[in-house]
Amino acid sequence: MKEHLVSDYSGVSSALRNPDLAQSLYDEGAVIMDQVLLTLHGDAHRQRRLLEFKVFRRDFFRFYEKDVFPRTLNETIAPALAEGRADLIDIGYRVTMNLTADFAGIDRPRRDGAETRALLDLVMIFSEGATLVHSTRNKDEVRAEVRAAMARFETEFLAPSIARRKALLTQFNAGAIPEEALPRDVLTELLRNEDKLDLPPDVLTREMAFYLQAGSHSTANSTVHAVHEILSWMKARPEEVLRLKTDPLFFQRCVHESIRLHPASPVAWRKAMCPMTLTGGEHVEKGDRVVIDMAAVNIATSLFGETAGAFDPHRTIPAGHLPFGLSFGSGVHSCLGRDLDGGMIPREDTDPAKHQFGIIALFAHRILAEGARLDANDPPTQATYTARPNWGRYPVVFDRSLKWQ
Repeated sequence: MKEHLVSDYSGVSSALRNPDLAQSLYDEGAVIMDQVLLTLHGDAHRQRRLLEFKVFRRDFFRFYEKDVFPRTLNETIAPALAEGRADLIDIGYRVTMNLTADFAGIDRPRRDGAETRALLDLVMIFSEGATLVHSTRNKDEVRAEVRAAMARFETEFLAPSIARRKALLTQFNAGAIPEEALPRDVLTELLRNEDKLDLPPDVLTREMAFYLQAGSHSTANSTVHAVHEILSWMKARPEEVLRLKTDPLFFQRCVHESIRLHPASPVAWRKAMCPMTLTGGEHVEKGDRVVIDMAAVNIATSLFGETAGAFDPHRTIPAGHLPFGLSFGSGVHSCLGRDLDGGMIPREDTDPAKHQFGIIALFAHRILAEGARLDANDPPTQATYTARPNWGRYPVVFDRSLKWQ
């Protein structure tokens, strides 16, 4: 097998949209990623994506941002504010995991700290399994941990969630309840369409585990990166603090700039399903690996200027490009939750009161508005369990004198 690197915008954009290039980055993490939406290809992927996309509509994202997310955030952040300190990695996972569980369809009947902790422990293991190719640990040990975690997840969380939805679907099919009474989540859609999908119990378990880890892992890490970039920028440019406090569209622009610099998946791997020629003219044989370097495109000086690798929310974005670059991917495997995480891209006449900002911006704004600052006695550290450039710990102190009024 030969490996081909694609790192220019034209080549990357074309490769991401090429239907003859199949997802392969998660092959090593098959213990959790086998046959989930992200790794399916062709008709199987198209069928499941169209079905699950029913949940990922803009009106639904708006509802989650305006109604569900604030409650989840307040519940989760309250103990940290009372204590006056927190690790943003931990609190980020707690907030985003609960939100992800809601639209995935995983019930948490108690909704207390112990239940959140139990599910979060499982999700952290799922995340490590999904990104196994970048793990610095013994991979067989990680796989064993993932299998044990999935067994617990299925018994403690998934089986009761399925049972409740099947009971409601039975009532709905009998005409006893209206459609509005059904949960609006991915699991409900999958159960409603069991007869149309090849979805054995083990695949359904992996699909739900995948949603939990993908939604919480990427969103939590992106939030911490955004907080770090904005804190650093505020320190160097104190004259910008007032605008950060009072201009939510500018704050979202700062978050988009951070997402550009810190894509959740810096590269994508694809496997050629047939011989082909890449945009740059390089020939690829069936079975070859194509490494798509989205991080390189995101900091290309030809697109984003000579300071492309630096955080600058005042940057002029070239026409036809997105402020967060290719961080959410492109083509059939683009992130379904892009608008939920990143919000809508504002126009010149956008009314902030009606705008969808995305939960990363809302989360980061709340953290900073509460007076978050780095803990001088406990600096943040990089993650050691993965080669991906993520934070492992990010302790902050909530300083009341720095609160945004």
